[in-house]
Amino acid sequence: MFVLTLFSVCAFSQNSFYIKGKIIEEATKLPMESATVYLSLAKDSSLVDYTITDKNGNFSLPVKKITQPVFLKVSMEGFEAHKQSFNELLKTTDFGVIGLKEQAKMLNEVIVKAEAPPIRIKKDTLEFNAASFKVRPDANVETLLKQLPGVEIDPEGKITVNGKEVTQIMVNGKPFFDKDGKVALQNLPSDIINKIQVSDLKTKKEELSGQAASSDKASINLTIDEDKNKGLFGKFMGGYGTDERYEASGLLNYFKNKRKFSVLASSNNINSVGFSMDEIFDNMGGGRSRSMYYSDNGSFGMNGMRFGSGAGITQSDMIGVNYSDEWVKDLESSGSYLFSDQHTKNTRKVKQANFLPTGGIITDGTSQTSSDRFGHNLNFEFEFKIDSTTTLGITPVFLKSHGKDRDKSFQISTDENNNLLNESNSDVYDESDGVSFKNSLYFNKAFKRKGRYVNFTFDNENTKDEINSTNTSATIFYQGTEPDDIRDQLKKNRNLKDNYHFDFTYSEPVTDSLSINIGLGQEWKQSSEDREAFDFDPTTQSYSNPNVLLTNYMSSLIRTARPNAGFSLNKKNFNLSASGGTAVSQFDAHSLYLGTVTDLNKNYVIPFGSMYFNYKLDKSKQIYLNYDFQFEFPTASQILPVLDQANPLNTFVGNANLDLNKTHNVYLGFNDYDYASRSGFYTYLGGDYYEEQIVSATLYDVSGKRTTTYRNVSDTYSSWCGASWSKTIKKEEHKYRFGLGVNTSFGLSKGFTNTEMYEAQALRLMPRVFFNYDYGELLTIAPSYNFSYNETNYANYTISSAFNRIHRFNIQTTNYWPKNWVFGNDFGYTYNSNISDDFKNAFYLWNTSLSYSFYDKKFTAKVKVYDMLNQNQSATRTISATTIRDEENTVLKRYAMFSLTYKIERFAGKEKPSRNWNH
Repeated sequence: MFVLTLFSVCAFSQNSFYIKGKIIEEATKLPMESATVYLSLAKDSSLVDYTITDKNGNFSLPVKKITQPVFLKVSMEGFEAHKQSFNELLKTTDFGVIGLKEQAKMLNEVIVKAEAPPIRIKKDTLEFNAASFKVRPDANVETLLKQLPGVEIDPEGKITVNGKEVTQIMVNGKPFFDKDGKVALQNLPSDIINKIQVSDLKTKKEELSGQAASSDKASINLTIDEDKNKGLFGKFMGGYGTDERYEASGLLNYFKNKRKFSVLASSNNINSVGFSMDEIFDNMGGGRSRSMYYSDNGSFGMNGMRFGSGAGITQSDMIGVNYSDEWVKDLESSGSYLFSDQHTKNTRKVKQANFLPTGGIITDGTSQTSSDRFGHNLNFEFEFKIDSTTTLGITPVFLKSHGKDRDKSFQISTDENNNLLNESNSDVYDESDGVSFKNSLYFNKAFKRKGRYVNFTFDNENTKDEINSTNTSATIFYQGTEPDDIRDQLKKNRNLKDNYHFDFTYSEPVTDSLSINIGLGQEWKQSSEDREAFDFDPTTQSYSNPNVLLTNYMSSLIRTARPNAGFSLNKKNFNLSASGGTAVSQFDAHSLYLGTVTDLNKNYVIPFGSMYFNYKLDKSKQIYLNYDFQFEFPTASQILPVLDQANPLNTFVGNANLDLNKTHNVYLGFNDYDYASRSGFYTYLGGDYYEEQIVSATLYDVSGKRTTTYRNVSDTYSSWCGASWSKTIKKEEHKYRFGLGVNTSFGLSKGFTNTEMYEAQALRLMPRVFFNYDYGELLTIAPSYNFSYNETNYANYTISSAFNRIHRFNIQTTNYWPKNWVFGNDFGYTYNSNISDDFKNAFYLWNTSLSYSFYDKKFTAKVKVYDMLNQNQSATRTISATTIRDEENTVLKRYAMFSLTYKIERFAGKEKPSRNWNH
């Protein structure tokens, strides 16, 4: 069936032609630009293809032969829709001039709303009409997004639209707990959404001033249907299983026009957020059904708060509220509060090889860690429209955290001949408190002439971290004359950071499309690190003996002025902007160590610049190019001559002769989605070239103890590129979606080991292929395969190269039959080559769930089994410029759980009516 379908589509693609015409306003006879012209099938109103009119009102649309009834529709806001029906379309057709009538505007009369087109383009925004895309009645917003042409959601939850990554999701223009929007995607029901608006991601300055976006990222705004913007809806779930596993969560939303109030809470011990979950697999996808933000090591976060340590098993609790409203006219406000606590335990096993110009060092280690983290997050956004041209806004964010961490570890190091170098036992306990205040204040004034504006922004970030660290350790050296290091110490660390940034911009239009701008940026960055150390006094049984070798104070102050000038050129098909200037900086560093005061003062004059270019070839194809030159100052610890001996096996000291980091960054991308053939393609290429880079310089003694300082190198780089292609074929009840892609990176690193400069060229290649099959609304089968190849070639090491291969195969199946039953399976196989013999290199992970919905689908009972085969593991190999590291951590193993979910949906004061939906 699949091969025959592909053959028929290929044959069908040979029979293409154009339809064309011109759209005018009937009353004035003036041409209408950006009117949406589209074809839809008469039987189910599904979209065939669309286009928009140019500035002269003309349209031209490539079409393949259609042998069934079809509608030609024309839509424009404020005008009555035009509709023509045809039994078939088989050849080029000129529809001539089509006039649109303005919609009537009469008081005390009900106006019948015109049919919304499936897709509409409004300036730089692509707008989808949610009602035009069919999903299951109980589907969430994420399921709806997957139906939209050009939208992809990968197994890790990353969303792309025509190749651009979506990094911001808003609801009615406001954050829903967080701007990443994952809470909204996985908890809001799809049938309350009216429009999905996709645009390039803009800064606040670009948004207020009307500038074109200079980002290669995308933003999605979900608008709620007027009829559904008044109501109460939510979801509550509780579950308990074997091995004392449990999860509970609740999310309740109250919407009333611009007032929106939401409350969430969760508690679980299965490494999940809990309230934001996949409808089928919940949070047990083993990294394939993830929600929120996830890092490579498995930790996840929201609003700057991290959940889990990325390793081990975490028990977490959270409660939060989100509120937005227009308290007074023209003052929009929103805010949220989150409290979280996480308790993580982990056992880690490590085997690491450190490369040297001659020989090498092998380290085997084990550790047991536990951590308790508590966090408060309070953030607001207020925006006041003083008048139609003037906006003032402020976005304060308050963070407070408390943590308790314990690490009991043992490690032993040998040389390449298996001679014992050193061994270490340690027990470290840290207790930390952190406070942070971030704020952004912005003001924008637009003048009568389009393109003329002034913009002010002021940003600050003030943080304080206090850490008390108790260290009991014994480090034994077996080679050379280095004495053994026995410690029982308390270190009190107090770190402060205060950053302020002011920016002013004035823009003056030269023509309707060309503007020039001048500006001034001012930065003020101050940081300090204050450490007091005390040894344990057996007489007083307290940490009261000052340790002057570990006590120090360091600070730095950076003041920078950035006068700049630039231009922006905005045409219908392309945008070009560039700016640059000269930064004048003063860098002051200060330290107090062993009674010696050191002051370093340096002045810099550094050019900087950036450029952005975007060209739209047609409605779906575009090319974009970014360039940026950046510089970064060394930290106080990198540049000051202070010995940091906190680690018995590695002493750090700064280098006063360091230069800056200087980086050229470039990004080039192309994307295309052909709505007629339901196929999409995108490719990208980017890289960082380091004119100057600060790197580590490490010296090993005969016992394996290190002394690390810092030096500058030049001509290093990192680059990346990739491409992806996908296609969708729909034939009656059968829907096929398949694609392939590849991501690769290549870079050159430099550094110093035992005074020798090393070079490491790293290559990473990651091809992937996927296939989705849907049979109506009854069955979904989704296999995928990912391959990762990592290779690093070295110069000036005894080892010349290292490589690793990872194979990942996964298949997800979901069966929605019989009615009200859902049976899901998520099966994966992972193979990791070249890992040490002490670590298992392959495992299977099979998760399954069976659910039944009843009482008009208000309740869902579910039984799920995580890691059915009891094989889950976490064994990874990491290849860097200086090491090969194999690591294994504690993971969740097999458990079974029963859960019950209750959904409530009441709109406009009435309970949401049930829908008749049968298989």
